[in-house]
Amino acid sequence: MIDFNKVPSPCYVMEEDLLRKNLSTIKSVSERAGVEIILAFKSFAMWKSFPIFREYINCSTASSLYEARLAYEEMGSKAHTYSPAYTEEDFPTIMKCSSHITFNSFSQFERFYPMVEKDGENISCGIRINPEYSEVETELYNPCAPGTRFGITSDLLPEALPEGIEGFHCHTHCESDSFDLEKTLVHIEARFSKWFPQIKWINFGGGHLMTRKDYDTEHLIKLLKDFKARYPHLHVILEPGSAFTWQTGVLVSSVVDIVENKGIKTAILNVSFTCHMPDCLEMPYQPAVRGAISEAVPGKFVYRLGGNSCLSGDYMGDWSFDHELKIGEKIIFEDMIHYTMVKTNMFNGIQHPDIALWTSKNELNLYKSFCYEDYRDKMC
Repeated sequence: MIDFNKVPSPCYVMEEDLLRKNLSTIKSVSERAGVEIILAFKSFAMWKSFPIFREYINCSTASSLYEARLAYEEMGSKAHTYSPAYTEEDFPTIMKCSSHITFNSFSQFERFYPMVEKDGENISCGIRINPEYSEVETELYNPCAPGTRFGITSDLLPEALPEGIEGFHCHTHCESDSFDLEKTLVHIEARFSKWFPQIKWINFGGGHLMTRKDYDTEHLIKLLKDFKARYPHLHVILEPGSAFTWQTGVLVSSVVDIVENKGIKTAILNVSFTCHMPDCLEMPYQPAVRGAISEAVPGKFVYRLGGNSCLSGDYMGDWSFDHELKIGEKIIFEDMIHYTMVKTNMFNGIQHPDIALWTSKNELNLYKSFCYEDYRDKMC
């Protein structure tokens, strides 16, 4: 349990014990189902914690040159890399840092596969497919929405896959459950199974939230085992992001002022939704706050929580507290480790929260404190 008296504000703090619990669940699913589960950096890339990850998993997935380098240089293994588009400048380094490279289109494959043939020793190439089905309701996060730029539909695949394509990559989920995967597999198999004899592996992408409390991992394991029984030659890969660090830590903030307008009280914090919790505004969703109720409750002390940027919409609410908030009081946002640090920005030059690990020995390991020079050097 984190001792918040020892934590600076603002600060992202991940709990090692909670992380290890998630990692144990993921390793168990991987071993029991006979599939490979790898970490997606697009959700979490706090590389100083990678020594812990390496006790449970071997590989990661990258979506860019920098993520591929992070896999190779800090994770200590070559990445499973997919990008909507590669460039001539980046591709040689991507090859150096990758064991698998997935192409988004045949034009990209035709353009870059000759480089793989020439210099990409032991790289297995694949193509992203689009099953034209997804349970994701928010269009911003739906990779199968009409007009999507992601993947190839079955009607555009030739009867014989081009030489060099050894795998399919498919991503249709976002914090989804195993029953969403079950329905998705029906569409994948109906549209693409006739090509399965021509490939060696299939990657079902991310969004499999197997560490959520109500997730049916037994159902997931059965689904994957049954799929492997139907196609025993296929190596199956999953690359969740959020599942690894789901509910493993918090964002610690503090009240710096309280303002009132038309009877609405806003507690202004030393963090920003648009800078430090962008998915809250993009999804949108209202995060849990420790010790508060996420709605206005009669008889309680009700506040909006406002960020410290000059964006007018940098606030959310309402939250109900059992006491009147005071300047200097810490406000703890729950579950703020995945899709936060990787998406933060320095809009307005606002101080970036520190990054820390609360260890199994009940010690604070401060990984990074940010300073003016971080902002200055980003802007030059």
